[in-house]
Amino acid sequence: MPSVKLLAALSAWIVPILGISVNTADSSYTVDTGNSNGFKATISRSSCDITSLYFHGTEYQYGSTFSHIGSGLGSATVSYTTSGDYVIFQCVADNDNFDLTHYMVFADASSSIYMGTHTNAEPAVGELRYIFRLTGLTEAYPNGNVSYTAGGTSIEASDVFLVGDESRSKFYSSERFIDDDVYCATTTDASVHACFVRPNSHATEKSSGGPFFRDINLNFGGDYHSVTYYMNSNHAQTESYRQGFHGPYVFAFTRSGVPKAREYDVSFFDDLGLTGYVGASGRGFVTGTASGVSSDFPIVVHWYNDDYQAWTYASSSGSFSSPALVAGTYTQALYQGEFLAATATVDVTAGTTTTADIAAANAALTDTRTTVFLMGDYDGQPTGFLNADKQLRMHPSDSRMSDWNPGTVASTDPSALPMAIFTNVNNGQVISFSLGSAIDSEATLRIATTLSYAGGRPQASVNGYACAAPSAPTKVDSRGVTRGAYRGRGEVYDCTIPSGTLTGGDNTVTINVISGSSGDAYLSPNVILDAIELFY
Repeated sequence: MPSVKLLAALSAWIVPILGISVNTADSSYTVDTGNSNGFKATISRSSCDITSLYFHGTEYQYGSTFSHIGSGLGSATVSYTTSGDYVIFQCVADNDNFDLTHYMVFADASSSIYMGTHTNAEPAVGELRYIFRLTGLTEAYPNGNVSYTAGGTSIEASDVFLVGDESRSKFYSSERFIDDDVYCATTTDASVHACFVRPNSHATEKSSGGPFFRDINLNFGGDYHSVTYYMNSNHAQTESYRQGFHGPYVFAFTRSGVPKAREYDVSFFDDLGLTGYVGASGRGFVTGTASGVSSDFPIVVHWYNDDYQAWTYASSSGSFSSPALVAGTYTQALYQGEFLAATATVDVTAGTTTTADIAAANAALTDTRTTVFLMGDYDGQPTGFLNADKQLRMHPSDSRMSDWNPGTVASTDPSALPMAIFTNVNNGQVISFSLGSAIDSEATLRIATTLSYAGGRPQASVNGYACAAPSAPTKVDSRGVTRGAYRGRGEVYDCTIPSGTLTGGDNTVTINVISGSSGDAYLSPNVILDAIELFY
C-alpha cells in the first residue's frame, strides 16, 4: 500500500494535470483554472460578487467591498455550465436596479476571466460598469499616478483631488475607446499586472459615444485600486445607450508584463450560446477608400446605428477595412482626426464584404477660400492651443498649467491662446492680426469648438463689428474640461463680417463665451476650441 507521503506527492502532481475545476460550497463557487501561477476566483452564489482573487500565492481581492457590476447586483441567480475547456458562470439579475445577465468564462490553465454582460434595460443608477477592487497593486499603466488620489483633498465634487501640489482624478486615467485596448493596476516592481483587455471591436460595439469617447479606467484611492470597465455612462456622453450583449471583455492577471490585446482570441464565444451574442456567421465587412481628408491627421472611419457601433483607422492613403459588423444598416462617418468630415449610409450583409468609399463633404475641409489666419487645425481636438498638452491629466487650476489669461495673442501664435474660454476665468480673449491693406469683400470668422459646458458658446466681435449671439448648443449633461474631457458635439460657429470691417494695419478679434447659465471659476460656462479661421 502506498505511504501517506507518496499519496500526497501523487496528489500534488495530479492536480495540474486535471486542469480547471469548480468547488461548490453553500454560499460560493471557487474556480481553480489549473494555471501555473495558481489562479483561483471565488464567486458568491447569491450576488455574483467576486469575493476572492488568488494569483501566484497572493490574495488581491479587497476584503470589505467586493468586485461586481456597478456597486453590486444585490441579488442574482448564479449557476455554471461547462463547454470543453471552459467553465461559464451565468448571473441573472432581475430586480428594481438591474435587468441583465452577466457572464464570466474561465478557460483551462488561464489566468483570465472572459466577461460579457447582456442588458435588457439600463441599470437604475444610469450607467453600466464592471469594477474590480484590488489590493497590493498601487501603480497604474499606462498613465502613471494621474489617478492616484490616496491622501488627497477634494477640490471639485468628490472626484477631483489635490495630492501634494498636483491635481488627481479617476477621470484622468481615461483613453479614447479607439486606442484603449489595455490598462492595468500593477505592483510597485511591475512583476504582477491586473488588466482589462479589449480583444476586438465586439468589446465596445454596444457602448455609446463613438471612437473618441473616453471613460474612467483606474483609481487608487488608498484602500484598494479600482480597475473599472465602463460599458456606458453619462460622462460627456453624446449618444443614447445601447442595450444587448456587451463584450467579450477580459480581465487578466499576468506576470509577463502588459498583455497584448491581439493575443486574446475570443472566437470561442461563438460556440457558447450566450444570450444576445452575435457570432461570425451574423457579421459582414465594409471596405473602401476615404478621400478629401489630410493624411497629416489620423483618418478614422466609424459605423453606427441604434444597436451597434464600430470603427477603424484608415491608412495614410485612405484605404480601410471595417471590423466584423453585425448585419444591418449603418451610418458610415469619416473623420479628419476627430473632426467630422462626412457621413453616408451603408448596408452590411452577413457573410459579405461591401465596398463603400467615402469623401469629405464638410465645408471647412472642402471649400475654396483665402485664409487670413488659421489658429489650430480642423481635427476635432484642442491640440496646439495653450494648456491642451496638459488638460487630459490635470485640473485647470493645477499649478502646472500656464496662465489662462495671457492677454492679447497674435494670430500667428496659437500656442499662446487658451484651449478653453470660461465666462468667469478668461472671457474676452483677444486675437490681434495685421493686414497689408483693407479687405473690401465680406469675410467669415469661423470658430470650431469641441465641447460646450453649461450652454457656453462663443460670440465674437471683429474690430467694431459684433457678431450675432449664437443659439445655445445641444446640451452635454456632464462636466467636461475639469474632468479631462474635451469631446462633445463639435459645434462650428460662422459669423459673416461686413465689407469694410477689416482694415489695413492692426485688427482684432475678441471672443466672449455667452450663456444663460452661471457657475464658479472653471465650472462656469465654457467652450473648448478646435480651430479659429478668418477667411474670405
